[in-house]
Amino acid sequence: MKPKDWLAFSLLGLAWGSSFLWIKVAVQEIGPFTLVAFRLLFGILGLLAVVAYSRPAWPANRRLWLALAVLGITNTALPFVLISWGEIYIDSALAAVLNSTVPLFTMLIANFFLHDDRLTLTRLVGLLIGFAGIVVLLLRDLEAGVRSSILGQAAVLIAAMLYAASSVFARRNAKGLSPTVQALVPLLVADAAVWLVTPIVEAPFTLPRLPLTWLAIAWLGLIGSCFAYLLYFYLLHSVGPTRATLVTYVFPLVGVVLGVIFLDELLDWHLLAGGGMVVASIAVVNRKT
Repeated sequence: MKPKDWLAFSLLGLAWGSSFLWIKVAVQEIGPFTLVAFRLLFGILGLLAVVAYSRPAWPANRRLWLALAVLGITNTALPFVLISWGEIYIDSALAAVLNSTVPLFTMLIANFFLHDDRLTLTRLVGLLIGFAGIVVLLLRDLEAGVRSSILGQAAVLIAAMLYAASSVFARRNAKGLSPTVQALVPLLVADAAVWLVTPIVEAPFTLPRLPLTWLAIAWLGLIGSCFAYLLYFYLLHSVGPTRATLVTYVFPLVGVVLGVIFLDELLDWHLLAGGGMVVASIAVVNRKT
């Protein structure tokens, strides 16, 4: 990757890696749908300012608009809600580790839809190591019989699968568009969908009251959504979906450190061993052969 690609990669890892901490903070007061609705609203406001400044070209045909709308649901609305809901029941550090499986799912899906991203024996070994790591992470709650935590982990894993599928879909169907447009249009679609559902699933709807919750929402919207998506779509078309989703390699480090320091989350052998296996699997998958 070029130096500017590495810079974008590093900043994106920090932006999204720290998001798990702020999600955990916010869901202490508000529900996951309310959090995502406000998070996306802040992100949209930030992106509108970028659009006003950069004046990007808009999609030229209906197919591109439809592709961006699909990404709004699969790459934003659903995974954001799933991760936020999952963090009600699991630590932010564990959510960060589980989300780092995105490249593994991307590898599987890209094998069938992208001609230049095929599954090899080395990648298959890496995939098996990664899933073994997931089993180790699940063992802590299986041994304790904590059903809600297992469901929380499952929600984050489903979100990772959605991110992976969306990365491949975007690479195939949203070429030639500016990162600003690719970020803004899906966020508009996602926020409209979430606001339609939120008053129903989280009735009675209430506004956040704590200043810390509003700080979390602002961070997640402006840094974790607006800034992060601009970087993500730039990387997606600059280095490809497999390398772009490798940014989740940074999540465990950032998420675990922040969770342990600021939220007093447990750092046990399951997290160290399972997280280490997931990170090792990503290194194996992307090793040059």
